[in-house]
Amino acid sequence: MTSTSSLSRRAFLGLSGALPLMLRVAAAQQRQVPVGIELYSVRDSLTADLTSTVRAVAKIGYQEVEFYSPYYSWTTERATEVRKLLDDLGIRCPSTHNGAQSMSPTGIQKAIDLNQILGSRMIVVASAGKITTADGWREFGARMTEGSERLRKVGMVAGFHNHQTEWRPVDGQRPMDILAASTPKDFVLQLDVGTTVEVGVDPVAWIKANPGRIKSMHCKDWAPAPRGYEVLFGEGVAPWREIFQAAESVGGVEHYLIEQEAGPTNEQMLRAEKCLANWRKMRTA
Repeated sequence: MTSTSSLSRRAFLGLSGALPLMLRVAAAQQRQVPVGIELYSVRDSLTADLTSTVRAVAKIGYQEVEFYSPYYSWTTERATEVRKLLDDLGIRCPSTHNGAQSMSPTGIQKAIDLNQILGSRMIVVASAGKITTADGWREFGARMTEGSERLRKVGMVAGFHNHQTEWRPVDGQRPMDILAASTPKDFVLQLDVGTTVEVGVDPVAWIKANPGRIKSMHCKDWAPAPRGYEVLFGEGVAPWREIFQAAESVGGVEHYLIEQEAGPTNEQMLRAEKCLANWRKMRTA
């Protein structure tokens, strides 16, 4: 006689297949992926007074910061001062946002030196320059692979941050697909959600197609005209709950970075604060 409480073989197998996904989601929730800020969000304040600006975002509650390309002009002494500031505030810099020179044969060592001082282990390139052919994108991928190999030797990783351009087909192929295929599996595909949604690409599908490679994500929202990038995080059309579920169960996300491009100088910090408030409401709901 079969107990009515026992599972059928089909049901048992179904649960067994779902278990790894359930465990990954639970693990991601348990580790609570930190939320940081791409400091371009408060760029005017940062340019005027870096120390006060970093103190302010830490006070708001951001756990991490990502410095963008002007950091590359720093001396090692300046980087050391900034690292002390971060340590004193109890926040981290897991990655930097870079121009192509940071991964060039002549420029990569400076990027390594500065990032190691800052405590960053992820050098993310944010622009490939003007590339008009699929072969050009494959060549760019080869250069990123060379940089990745060099960074791997010092315990660091390379990455690329997409904008709208990389989703628009060239010779019938999307540059992001070419780049993903022509770089190693530890090459980070830092997902800019807003620009992805703007051009009509499904961010969830992209995450699932590239498991383990979405270690860093720019949480920037977008809405159709007239609002565009004026919207704060969580107030646009990006499907955030589905994005987070995919990023944490499949994408391998380790860092969320809120980015807010719009707003006059005197509103940038306030908008950054409101974005974090929206984040907390969404993540605790």
